[in-house]
Amino acid sequence: MRFNRAAIGRGMLVSLVLTASSAYASEQPPTLTIGAALPSFSLPGIDGKTYTDQSFKDASILAIVWTCAHCPTAQAYQERIKKLVTDYSPKGVKIVAINPNHPDSVRLDELAYSDLSDSFDEMKERARQEKFNFVWLDDGPKQELGHKMGPVATPHVFIFDKARKLRFEGRIDDSERESLATSFDTRNALDALVAGKEPPVASTRVFGCSVKWADKVAEYAQFKKRWAAEPVTLEKADVATLKAIRANQDSGGKLRFINVWATWCGPCIAEFDELVEHNLRFRIRPFEMVTIAAEFPDQEATVREFLTKKHASMKNYILASDKKDELFDALDPATVWKGELPYTIIVNEKGEVVYRERGALSFLKMRRAIVPELNRIKPWGGLSPIKPNAAPKTAAN
Repeated sequence: MRFNRAAIGRGMLVSLVLTASSAYASEQPPTLTIGAALPSFSLPGIDGKTYTDQSFKDASILAIVWTCAHCPTAQAYQERIKKLVTDYSPKGVKIVAINPNHPDSVRLDELAYSDLSDSFDEMKERARQEKFNFVWLDDGPKQELGHKMGPVATPHVFIFDKARKLRFEGRIDDSERESLATSFDTRNALDALVAGKEPPVASTRVFGCSVKWADKVAEYAQFKKRWAAEPVTLEKADVATLKAIRANQDSGGKLRFINVWATWCGPCIAEFDELVEHNLRFRIRPFEMVTIAAEFPDQEATVREFLTKKHASMKNYILASDKKDELFDALDPATVWKGELPYTIIVNEKGEVVYRERGALSFLKMRRAIVPELNRIKPWGGLSPIKPNAAPKTAAN
């Protein structure tokens, strides 16, 4: 997903086509009622196979869990879903997960708590990373089954009996913080059905990120338009400024992302759109992005023109003199950084380096350093931990 003016125009055109051609209303579709039959479906699985409602005909009970990769609540329930599979598969229960979200409807600022979004490839990466033990299907691109069943949030559970009649719909339990859960509604329903009894509760409230229906693509285009209109600034950075940037005592306790680049650097230019996107993605949390153009001061107009074209509304600097050695040493000593571009360091609120990368960024690896640090700075106990990369062990830390 690249963020530039041409993409905005194309995105708006695509969204108009989607809106005009969609057979579905923009409102949340009604949730399937208790006693209703399982709708027919044919969906791709992340394992490369296609699954239909008949693929699970041998199961005594079929539990469908609508869940996704990006939602922090869905992340919080990953291990509990795996445990349901382990505990109930021997009892004739088949648990199948389905992603309900249209990938183009997930806004950048909805990804601030995640390393991944909800594309098919990112689903596969989440499953690989977390060693999922269940079938995971993708309904996101067409959302045909989602409109038949009406999940409202991730996760949302639907349990069907042997005759494939809906017997329970609702939450897994009553708290995304597992230690606080007291009402284990999905387990209670499965235990009852396995024993041939009625679930003690047939329907519950759910809690989590709302389903991202395709009609939100047009709404997203409006966000992109507003982001593109944000002011772009450029300041000169001398030795004192660069030392302050590195020390990170002036950000108000934020994680600071520092990228050194140049307009003549091919890899820098190639990744700059994604840098802008990551600023929009994480800035709603304790996060600050700083870019430093390693250019001569008389190139300020060229740098400003480039930043404006890229809608770079993060904090932007250009070197204040041509004395690169002393300027670069203010940011990182030569024993650590030889001056190659692009160059990226992330420092925590104490000015300690928690991530360093020379050359083009590995964005997934970088996000997996950012998210745990943000969770640490401003914790939310419901988050399933995304394991951080090991911080580089250098004297500069």
